[in-house]
Amino acid sequence: MKIVVYHAEECDRKKCTTVKLGKQGKVKVVTKLNQLPTGAIVLDPYSPKSLSVEDRETVMEKGLVGLDCSWKRLNKVPYRIKTGKNSRSLPFMIAANPTNYGKPCILSTAEAIAASFYIIGFKDIATDIMSGFKWGPHFLTLNEELLESYSKAKSSLEVVEIQNEYIS
Repeated sequence: MKIVVYHAEECDRKKCTTVKLGKQGKVKVVTKLNQLPTGAIVLDPYSPKSLSVEDRETVMEKGLVGLDCSWKRLNKVPYRIKTGKNSRSLPFMIAANPTNYGKPCILSTAEAIAASFYIIGFKDIATDIMSGFKWGPHFLTLNEELLESYSKAKSSLEVVEIQNEYIS
C-alpha cells in the first residue's frame, strides 16, 4: 500500500518518526506538496470527518498521506488546499511517543499512520509500522480498547460516537 508523508523539515531529525520510517522503507517521504498522490486519504487533525472503515478502499487504491509539520501551520495555506475532500481526522487516542507520552491527541506521524491502518482493518500493517520504535508496541497496547472499537465502527459517525462516549 502507498504511504506517503509530507515532511516540512520543522523537527529534530534524530527524533523524527517520519525520517525513521523513511529509512526503514515503510513510507515514502516527500518535501514538496505537489508530490502527494492525488485522491489519497490525507490525515488532517482539522478535518471535520473522522477516518473509518469507509476509507479502506480509497487507502488501498490511492494511498494514505501523513503531514509531518507544525499543527499551528497546518491550518494555513498551502496545507488546507491539498487536503480537500479526502482529509480525515483521527479520533481520540493517547500518545506513547517519548516527546508527548500520555498526552491526548498529540500523536507522532508514526502513531497516526499506525492508528489509521488499525482503524481501517489492517492491524498487521499497524503492528509493522510501530515495530520500528522501542515504544511503538506500547502505543498499540495503550490504545487497544479504543482502536478495537474504532475498527468495528461502520462509519465516520460511529467512530465519533465511540470517541465521545469514551471521553464523557
